Amino acid sequence: QNFTNNPKTMSMVQDLMKKGAVEELKKCFSSRMEFGTAGLRAAMGPGISCMNDLTIIQTTQGFCQYLEKSFGNLKERGVVIGYDARAHPPSGGSSKRFASLASAVFVSRGVPVHLFSDITPTPFVPFTVSHLGLCAGIMVTASHNPKQDNGYKVYWENGAQIVSPHDKGISKAIEENLEPWPESWNTEEALKSSLLKDPYQDINTQYFKAIQNSEVKIVHTSVHGVGHAFVQSAFKAFDLHPPYAVEEQKDPDPEFPTVKYPNPEEGEGVLTLSFALAEKEGATVVLANDPDADRLAMAEKQESGQWRVFTGNELGALLGWWVFHCWKQQNSDAGAVKNLYMLSSTVSSKILRAIALKEGFHFEETLTGFKWMGNRARDLLDQGKTVLFAFEEAIGYMCSPSVLDKDGVSAAAIAGEMISYLATTNTSLSQKLAGIFEEYGYHISKNSYFICHDQDVIRSLFERLRNYSGKKDSYPVECGRFSISAVRDLTTGYDSNQPDNKAILPTSSSSQMITFTFSNGGVATMRTSGTEPKIKYYTELCTAPGNSDVTSLKKELDELVDAIVENFFEPQKNKLHTTKWRS
Repeated sequence: QNFTNNPKTMSMVQDLMKKGAVEELKKCFSSRMEFGTAGLRAAMGPGISCMNDLTIIQTTQGFCQYLEKSFGNLKERGVVIGYDARAHPPSGGSSKRFASLASAVFVSRGVPVHLFSDITPTPFVPFTVSHLGLCAGIMVTASHNPKQDNGYKVYWENGAQIVSPHDKGISKAIEENLEPWPESWNTEEALKSSLLKDPYQDINTQYFKAIQNSEVKIVHTSVHGVGHAFVQSAFKAFDLHPPYAVEEQKDPDPEFPTVKYPNPEEGEGVLTLSFALAEKEGATVVLANDPDADRLAMAEKQESGQWRVFTGNELGALLGWWVFHCWKQQNSDAGAVKNLYMLSSTVSSKILRAIALKEGFHFEETLTGFKWMGNRARDLLDQGKTVLFAFEEAIGYMCSPSVLDKDGVSAAAIAGEMISYLATTNTSLSQKLAGIFEEYGYHISKNSYFICHDQDVIRSLFERLRNYSGKKDSYPVECGRFSISAVRDLTTGYDSNQPDNKAILPTSSSSQMITFTFSNGGVATMRTSGTEPKIKYYTELCTAPGNSDVTSLKKELDELVDAIVENFFEPQKNKLHTTKWRS
């Protein structure tokens, strides 16, 4: 039965018959294109196994009838139809022609059609279905198939491609509606119908507005310091959406009126206003600089609604991963990694060491403080090495060798870039951090301090550790139930890990600093502060990849810290007291 009235496909068939091209004719007419969850995809040409005017009408008639059965309000809500730029002159088929035939079918049944007046990308169709609350969408495209092909892709009211059993229902409805309805060919009348609307302008505007919103929203505070304008400029330089600024804290104010201590390391207290603004704007990440903008803190809203403030070590892990990830994207030469260095201070997390071991670059530790990392970076750069990243747990990050010191402005922009990248893969910062630990081994740290104003007490506390069994240089071999595998004392220059027991890092007799390495993968450093009456301790449990029972790792670290406090600090005996610092 010949239902077509397209002279081009008819003459193609006549030519094939004249030539006696039986195989070609069989290919075109032996079996109907199968309608699946991806809709249709086939070559443009004559016959029921190809995309042409008639098969488009038949498919749309079936789809229309299936929608009529599925939706009582189809005539109120309607459908959207879009198309790409494909065309096949020999058969007269083109995406635009097929879209107008499909529109004629729907209009003939009184269904409103939003037909784009020009070509659009495929995503415009599912976006329009959701944005206008329509029953369905059709996109005429064959995506990346060869040029002679075309396709008919179908979206349901939820804005997603159809899933089973809709495909089977539509397929059955097509078989039941093969004869063209009287109005189905009448594209000219349909294009004049009041049921036909062109959503092009509106959707073109709304789509870009919407995807801008889906960019992660970030709040930034400069805590009454100098950072505001510079971070805004840094985000612009990175082509990032500038962060929302905390109005009450963005201008410099030497009174720091909204915070007790203008130190983002203190965590939540300093970030209260940032969290409030983030809640208001629907932002999920907060970035905070200290007043001179050389340090950076970061927090993320968790699914529970609570905010998680990342420790300096956790942010170091994230930025170190990201900077290396970016370097890898730009350097395909396998040997180049041998020239690469990352640095961190000796009281910071050893996570970079674990990444370096697995990825093949170099990792070096320096003494505490950026002066040491900056100078070591300079030496390495002078030797023609690449220094990608350096950090210390006190929220200091050097993400670029242009500045050989901690830099909270560039770190904020690089964090912004990382956050935007992770959003495209629908990954939160907390998920990424867990991913880093899964891949390179968990590194869990706990840092705090004791206040002590008495220099003699401090001196005797450390001297006791150096002469633990009563003899000189007899350091403890265990702490509670934890056995100690190595000791390094940078006050005296002793290191049990070195063949001659001499420490490699520079030593200073004017400040106290001892590091214990434990058999269970724990590391603990006790040191005095150069500027405050504090004895600080930094502890970390490092595990190999595969051990991801975080609860038991945290418990192990807590018990290790308790043992160190009880056995090495002896707070009762030494009258030490604590205030909350950071963990």
